[in-house]
Amino acid sequence: MDDGTEQKRSTAALFDEQAAAYLDSRVHRAGDDLDQLVEWVGAADRALDVATGAGHTAGALVEGGATQVVATDAAPTMVATATQAFPGVRGVICDAERLPFVTNSFDAVTCRIAAHHFPEPTDFVAEVARVLKPGGTLAFEDNVAPDDEALDNFLNRVERIRDPTHVRSHRVSDWLRWFKGAGLTVETSRVVTKTLDYDEWVANVDLSAERRKRLEATFADRPPEATEAFEITDAEDGLESFANLKLLLRATR
Repeated sequence: MDDGTEQKRSTAALFDEQAAAYLDSRVHRAGDDLDQLVEWVGAADRALDVATGAGHTAGALVEGGATQVVATDAAPTMVATATQAFPGVRGVICDAERLPFVTNSFDAVTCRIAAHHFPEPTDFVAEVARVLKPGGTLAFEDNVAPDDEALDNFLNRVERIRDPTHVRSHRVSDWLRWFKGAGLTVETSRVVTKTLDYDEWVANVDLSAERRKRLEATFADRPPEATEAFEITDAEDGLESFANLKLLLRATR
């Protein structure tokens, strides 16, 4: 049975090549969303940042007063980048869906703009619930899709064309159901929009000319309602910007 192992290895290899770009990424290194996650966690004794990427969230947790912060990622270069760039962060290379930690071992868990890469998000949710101590906090953020099927399909299509490691941006209702099913209580959640410069968004990945053309064609052939839903702005020479929908959520065990 396919457990997604090969896909995960391929994804980790691609992210290994992008560690430096992620460290410099304006979208990842700061923002009100990052501040909110850190505020929800507070000064936890032991915090875990899952799929840390270049380590921005883990570093922010240290600055926010967390005593011990462990950053995990499946890409070894990402973990090395995180621990080098953010003093006080400890790194562990591992699968987000198979966390190598004992049950009830963390006061807080964060995961920021990463879960759309997970083949089995319910396994990730189950692992978060397992490693959290009773009363512990999950601070979560990820890209989400609208409830409308046409808009959902459009969003995930453009994301996969741009980035082959993209699995799926899920709907808010999916995440709420999965967290509840794992025994977590959602204390607060909201969807926010984050405007992305189109050229910068494309430049963040190694996009071939063929895939760039496919991406442009898909945006040009978008559903009429997508322009308003994703705040798409056109320029004379192509797309200028659009807005991602992101779920910010705090849950407790």
